[in-house]
Amino acid sequence: MKALVYDGVETLGFRDVPDAVPQAGEHLIKIMAVGICGSDMHAYLGHDARRPAPLILGHEAAGVITGGPRDGERVTINPLVTCGTCSACAVGRDNLCPDRQIISMQPREGAFAQYVAMPKENLVAVPDAVPLTKAALAEPLAVSWHAARLALEALPQAADANALVIGGGAIGLAAALALRAMGLSDVTVVEPNAARRAVLADTCSQTAVAEASDSYALVIDAVGYAATRATASALAAPGGVIAHVGLGEDTGGLDIRRMTLQEITFIGTYTYTMQDFRDTAQALFDGRLGALDWIDLRPLADGAAAFAQLRAGQVASPKIVLEPWS
Repeated sequence: MKALVYDGVETLGFRDVPDAVPQAGEHLIKIMAVGICGSDMHAYLGHDARRPAPLILGHEAAGVITGGPRDGERVTINPLVTCGTCSACAVGRDNLCPDRQIISMQPREGAFAQYVAMPKENLVAVPDAVPLTKAALAEPLAVSWHAARLALEALPQAADANALVIGGGAIGLAAALALRAMGLSDVTVVEPNAARRAVLADTCSQTAVAEASDSYALVIDAVGYAATRATASALAAPGGVIAHVGLGEDTGGLDIRRMTLQEITFIGTYTYTMQDFRDTAQALFDGRLGALDWIDLRPLADGAAAFAQLRAGQVASPKIVLEPWS
């Protein structure tokens, strides 16, 4: 099969690799659409020791089951594989399973390929009316759905809250969409890139600003740099909540004194539970997350160029989705 392989820092090769082979309890999925994630970019830049070269990246995928009793079924993929039996899994916090694995991270190859093998429990059926290019967005949308849910659960009087989302990429946009789907109407996205800000406003119907200076009951940091954490801790209202989902850099930025004196709750959020993934997929299928017409579709064979353009800041769209069979 053909795959886009991470060969080293800022180096990707599109070539033949051994076919994916399903193990017991797994299905073979013909990948029809797979998104480029920020974590893929971190690996591409050599910033993720969990993703050493050579490795097939990519985990935001949808496709068609090939072979077996479910042959031909259209599915979106939860890439997070968990044990199902530990204490975290038993209480529905399977994203914290100590034995969790994710495709695109050793030992599981990713979905920048024509096929991938996945456990049957990780597959959610996609209605015929939903394009698989949109169904592939279930994974990044679920990351933000999980963050929004946790933040709202921690916030008293959440129904009357205003919210700030820092970062207008796919995760930030998805967070804004999730918050609106959960009942918040006053949501602002701060995004310094003018071209991306225009897409957020004109195509995605979001309130997008270059800088924010108000006070917000709920802040979601979808970037995760010291500078964005500083913004979050400065703009969170007394008694407010910060949900941190970005993984830009490890340290710095939080004003711990202000957060302590103003009783600001800080929540680190990681991926999603399986229930969050199913809930997100259903919201996507029902149209509650909008038209989702802001993706940039490209052939997987052109993936290296797409990464280079993302690296150079030349992509206005919140999400590039690659098609292995184009």
